[in-house]
Amino acid sequence: MIPPAFEYARPSSVGEAVRTLADAGEEAKVLAGGQSLLPLLRLRLAFPELVVDVGRIPELRGVREDGDTLVIGALTTHHDVLRDPLVRRHAGLLAEATATVADPAVRHRGTLGGSLAHADPAGDLPAVALALDAELVAAGPGGRRVIPAREFFVDYLQSALAPDELLVEVRIPKTDGWGFHYEKFQRVAQAWAIVGVAALVRRADGHIAEARIGLTNMGSTPLRATAAEQALSGADGPQAVARAAEAAAEGTRPSQDLSASPEYREHLARVLTRRAVLAAGGTG
Repeated sequence: MIPPAFEYARPSSVGEAVRTLADAGEEAKVLAGGQSLLPLLRLRLAFPELVVDVGRIPELRGVREDGDTLVIGALTTHHDVLRDPLVRRHAGLLAEATATVADPAVRHRGTLGGSLAHADPAGDLPAVALALDAELVAAGPGGRRVIPAREFFVDYLQSALAPDELLVEVRIPKTDGWGFHYEKFQRVAQAWAIVGVAALVRRADGHIAEARIGLTNMGSTPLRATAAEQALSGADGPQAVARAAEAAAEGTRPSQDLSASPEYREHLARVLTRRAVLAAGGTG
């Protein structure tokens, strides 16, 4: 399907991009890798008057260390994220989950920032950002601000970004020493997850000292399974993990669609949480 007509701008710096967005108001959309926006345009589910292509801004790419934090440019592609040695060493959960995103063609063009800004609860990486306690940095006319991942995802396909703000980087605390695993269930390969679970586990003295669980496609935003996280504290074996995983769906509001009922998604959340935690804890 042919998309509606729109104007096109290609800024060469973050400052120029922010000014362009501010001048356009709410009538502009940002184009990064295009793997989220282009399908919306093609299906006429988005009608921007202006598309702002930020794909040629070099300062938005790359991975670097900042003390105990990894800083990943918003335009860094999925392919580069999963292959980066710093990500693999200090944020293995992100690398593992990114390897499951779509297919190689999409991973070579799609970007980490674009996936997060799209704010699709069925996307793999928003739940991972929650589990990692990531922070997202936005640039706007008034400067830069840091948005915790728990505050970034507002509703279905809605983020905390203002119309005149651009996501510029993602800050992820290093998780050295934590076990991790991303487990998801999908109808066919490369499809959206019906449910996904991002698990981080820190063990001490033979038991789970702390766990973080991010849930994919269990509500209008990605969610943390806080009840299961609390129940996992002190768990010391597969049976204890299984009991704690029974709380994974508490507080969620999964949708009804052609792929699954809410009850089935709740069942999947419990099963996949058990599997993910056991794998992350080294006891699966």
